[in-house]
Parts: sequence; C-alpha cells; structure tokens
Amino acid sequence: MIAVPDIIIAVDGWSSTGKSTFAKMVAKHFGFLYLDSGAMYRGVTLLAMEKGLIGAEGIREDELKAELDAGFDLHFERPADGTTQLFSDSRNIEKEIRTMEVSSYVSPISAVAFVRSWVDEHLHDFSKNGRVIMDGRDIGTTVFPNAELKIFMTASDEVRAQRRYDELIAKGTPASMEEVSKNLKERDYIDSHRATSPLRRAEDAFELDNSEMTMHEELVWIQGLIQGKFGILDYDGRD
Repeated sequence: MIAVPDIIIAVDGWSSTGKSTFAKMVAKHFGFLYLDSGAMYRGVTLLAMEKGLIGAEGIREDELKAELDAGFDLHFERPADGTTQLFSDSRNIEKEIRTMEVSSYVSPISAVAFVRSWVDEHLHDFSKNGRVIMDGRDIGTTVFPNAELKIFMTASDEVRAQRRYDELIAKGTPASMEEVSKNLKERDYIDSHRATSPLRRAEDAFELDNSEMTMHEELVWIQGLIQGKFGILDYDGRD
C-alpha cells in the first residue's frame, strides 16, 4: 500500500455517480476519515420534514434557521462494523435519510444559503485534524477550495439511474425507474443552477468517469493519481 500524506481529498460530482462508495473505499484503504457532506444535508432535510417546515408550499426558512441555531446536533459515529453513520443526538438516522421522500426535498434544502453555511462550519470542525476524504457537490469549490487533491465524478444518466434504483430496491424502498430518473434530473438541475455554491467541476479537479469501471479499477486509478501527483514511488504491490 502506498504511503499517502496527511491531505484532504475532495470528491464532487453528480448524484448517483458512486461518490460515497468511492470515498468510503479510499478511506478504508488508506486509513482516512470519511465524511459524507450529503448526509449532513439529508439530516437537515429530515429535520425540516419532521418539524413540518417543508412541503408543497416551500421551506419555512425562518423556523428552520431557528432550529439550527438552537443547537441541532448532527454528527458522525463509527459503529462496531467500522462504517461512518450519521446521528442526531443519540439517534441513528442513516437509514431514514436515504428514502425517496428525503431525496425529493434535499436539493431545495441544500440551496438555502444559511443551511450551506451551517453544514460547512460543521464539516470544517470534523476535518480540522486533516487526513480526511469528503464527498459532496461543492467540496472542492467552496468547502475546501485548497484541498490537496480534488476529484470530480461523473457517469452516464442511464448508469446513474440504474445504480440509484438498485440501491433503493436493495434497501427495501419502493421505487420505479421512471421516478428515479425524474428525481435525478430534477436534482441535477437544482444542484447546478442554485445561487449558492452551484455544482461545478473545480478547475484543478481530476475527472473520473466510472460508467464502466469496477471498484477495483477505481482504486487502481486513484492509486496512480496519488503516486503521480505527490511523487510517491514506494509501493508494495498490494491492492
């Protein structure tokens, strides 16, 4: 295994390109702390839903801001299985934040400026000791513009929809391919057109199109990228 320096790796990209799966794999392989910024936004979305602060009429922003300012607790914990999961106080909300209902509201919530500031502040706190890999939609452009390594992930629309559909079915969440495809297109538009920190590729980001790549091929790709970027020659040959 190559000896990776204590850097911050920022992973951005479109929905359902496998950003979280990729980041978790890299974190486990190189011993980094994995932070899922998308989970933070989903946690705030779940809060808004449970408090009745979002619906067809829009977001009740003043009340949502009051909830966040009152000390709403979102944090990551590592259960015995070694994963990184999101908690609200002592409640594990990892499964609840992955539903289609939360997915349908997360982009509007993510577009709210004070929500993005709140999440960014917490992410900086979590990563102040370095050696972190984080995925999201504006990590390399806004949250960590000085990250030592930036990656922008993409894949074809068809592949992304199939991945999202398979993920939902595997979790026992009812879904249709038509519904999933529509949701992805809506999220793509909102994420790339929002006024605050729109989704875009950072100028110094390396693009990874994983439409037809296996996880092993993605790992080999980033190993080569790290070795080349940081001039690392020592490698013991292990995957």
